Amino acid sequence: MSEEGARASGGAGDLAHRVPDLGALELLLAVARLGSLGAAAREVGITQPAASSRIRSMERQLGVALVDRSPRGSRLTDAGALVTDWARRIVEAAEAFDAGAQALRDRRDSRLRVAASMTIAEYLLPGWLLALRAERPDTAVSLLAGNSAAVAQRLLSGEADLGFVEGVDVPHGLDSAVIAHDHLIVVTAPSHAWARRSRPLAASELAATPLILREKGSGTRQVLDAALGGLARPLIELSSTTAVKAAAVSGAGPAVLSELAVGEELAMRRLVRVPVEGVALARDLRAVWPTGPRPTGPARELLSLTRG
Repeated sequence: MSEEGARASGGAGDLAHRVPDLGALELLLAVARLGSLGAAAREVGITQPAASSRIRSMERQLGVALVDRSPRGSRLTDAGALVTDWARRIVEAAEAFDAGAQALRDRRDSRLRVAASMTIAEYLLPGWLLALRAERPDTAVSLLAGNSAAVAQRLLSGEADLGFVEGVDVPHGLDSAVIAHDHLIVVTAPSHAWARRSRPLAASELAATPLILREKGSGTRQVLDAALGGLARPLIELSSTTAVKAAAVSGAGPAVLSELAVGEELAMRRLVRVPVEGVALARDLRAVWPTGPRPTGPARELLSLTRG
C-alpha cells in the first residue's frame, strides 16, 4: 500500500475510535431528554450500571465531561449539551441511512417498488423513506437506482410503481408532478485555475472545456446538454454522482453536479464553486408514473411526503 493509501486507511480507522458508537449516542440523547440516567437506561434497555459505564467510557473517549450526576438526577454539562446536539444529527442521519439501505433489499413481500435517478436516490430519497416508515411502518419498499432513462424504462416495463427523475422533459408514456427544484453548478478542486477566477465563465468557455460528466441518459447530463446546445465535452464520463465528485476532488478537472450533492465538499473547501453566466442550469425534480390514474396506496403516500 502507498504511503498516501496508508494514511487514508489509518485516518478512517482513527475516526472509528474517536467517534462514539450509535448506542452510546442514543443513550446520551435519552439522558438529555429524560434528565435521569436510570430512566435513560430503561428506555434503551440496559441496566443503570451499564449506562453509567457507557457514559464514562464516552467521556474518556472524547476527553470531556458530559453528564453531572446528583441525587436529583443527571444534567448535561455545557460540553455535554453541545455533544448532544451533534449526536442528534448523527443519529438522524443513521436512521435515514437505515431506511435507504432497507429499501435496497429486494424483499419478496415488497408492496412498493420505487425507481429513482441517482441524485434523488442519494440525497433526497432516504429522508422520504424514513418519513414513509413513520407513517406506514408495515410497508415494505424496494429501491431501484439508476439514471433517469433507466427509471422511465423500469416504470414502462412494470418493474416499478413510482419513479423520480431529474431530466429536462417527462419521458414518453409517463405522467409527472414537480416535487422540488434543483440547480446544477460548476465545481472544481481549489488547485484548478478556475477556482481563482474573478469573472464568471461564459457558456462558450464551458462548452469548450472537457468536463467530468455523468453519462448520457442521466438527468444531470440532459440538462447540461440542453443548456449548451449539445456541445458539452466529456473529459471523463461516470455513472454516479459520488464518482464524479471524487474525480473532481482529486483534481482531475471541473465537473457539473447538483448543488444538492456538493454542500459538504464546498463547506470543507474540497471543491470550489465556479460562477457561470448565460447558461440555464436550473431544473425540476419530478415524480413520475405510467400515464393514467395517479398513484394509490403506499405510492400515493410517498408522493405526498415528497411534497410536504
